[in-house]
Amino acid sequence: MKATWSSLLTGLLTSWARPREVFHSPESSLLLPSSANATPEFEGRGGDDLGTEIANTLYRIFNNKSSVDLKSLCISPREHCWILYVDVLLLECGGNLFDTICIAVKAALFNTRIPRVRVLEDEEGSKDIELSDDPYDCIRLSVENVPCIVTLCKIGYRHVVDATLQEEACSLASLLVSVTSKGVVTCMRKVGKGSLDPESIFEMMETGKRVGKVLHASLQSVLHKEESLGPKRQKVGFLG
Repeated sequence: MKATWSSLLTGLLTSWARPREVFHSPESSLLLPSSANATPEFEGRGGDDLGTEIANTLYRIFNNKSSVDLKSLCISPREHCWILYVDVLLLECGGNLFDTICIAVKAALFNTRIPRVRVLEDEEGSKDIELSDDPYDCIRLSVENVPCIVTLCKIGYRHVVDATLQEEACSLASLLVSVTSKGVVTCMRKVGKGSLDPESIFEMMETGKRVGKVLHASLQSVLHKEESLGPKRQKVGFLG
């Protein structure tokens, strides 16, 4: 995905396990390696620290029952379930990373196909999982309630959406607002050393909700249009 001056690759891996074996932590489900070519700040521990920060933020947003339909990930109740692992590789950093990564993750979830499986039980009661041989026999995840992040950078008495690196350098405080397609705020996080007064927070929340609804509508339109092209879709980007 390429957005303005930021470029990244996003992949999603599925595997199954027992629910009690699933280890709930950002590091176990979100991997964000960074290329030092993206920005000098990613050299050494810089990229690891940024990856951990982004993973923790995304984990807070997606670690709930409303973002992703967890029932669709169930194979056998209390016995087996699908696990989703998200890999994001930052290739170029041009600002507004949280928003760009969240859009890329939602697009990856939209394009994900999970093989359909059947649980077979013999006369003794033991169960066996059978994977369909048809590569097109799969299920899709609903991304209707998957939120997107809208970052609002406070500069002076105003706030800026989709800030560049230069604009982010002028901002002492930013507000990350997680918004669904219906304009519902699911999570907020303040970043930066500066402070935000209650009136500014309210104004930034309202702006985030308006921008978020437009962002979701535009993203869904692009995803459905791209899918409708099928094999005729033009291959662009790093893997084109």
